[in-house]
Amino acid sequence: MKTLHTMALMSLLLLAGTGAQAQTAAKAKSVKVTDADVRQMIESSFTSKGPATVEGVVNQDATQKACSQYPDRTKVPAALAKKVEAAELKLVKYPADNNFIGDWKEGERIAQNGRGMQFSDQVGAPNGANCYACHQLTKAEISFGNIGPSLYNYGKLRGNSQDVIRYTWGKIWDSNAYSACSNMPRFGHKGILTEQQIRDVMALLLDPASPVNQ
Repeated sequence: MKTLHTMALMSLLLLAGTGAQAQTAAKAKSVKVTDADVRQMIESSFTSKGPATVEGVVNQDATQKACSQYPDRTKVPAALAKKVEAAELKLVKYPADNNFIGDWKEGERIAQNGRGMQFSDQVGAPNGANCYACHQLTKAEISFGNIGPSLYNYGKLRGNSQDVIRYTWGKIWDSNAYSACSNMPRFGHKGILTEQQIRDVMALLLDPASPVNQ
């Protein structure tokens, strides 16, 4: 998670252009600003449009504020990590009907879909999870990121015990519940994916028929 100061600097550099303006922006690295200064700059420079809102950038919850202090998540103090994980685990909402598994074919479409939460998207339109941006899932997909671990053979290696199912759901719903300050989005907690979409991604990971487990 980037700090507000980092986002402000990036914004200044993007807005500065070239020449004298670029030099001025470069000097911003040494300028001491407060969170209030940064918030004012963002609010005055950007306009909310569609799902992309100014409030979504400047309004941080307790976990985001804590993690913003440590851009390098490997340096998060153990005590803070434990506190964050305990707090976020309480926010995980499991299916009321105890139905965790959906359709892996729909899950694959969600995993390949990177659209959503942008100013050009329609409010209320379903988002994608863009899983391949960070993980390998299948052998057929030759383009994928490696920020996160490979999930190929996820269910085949782990099985489908109730503990595995609940852990997997919780990890998708709120990644910080199991790994404080994770780079992975909190898909359920932040409303990025619907409960049914999470069921479908669960099926992609755990269904024996899914290409993930072939």
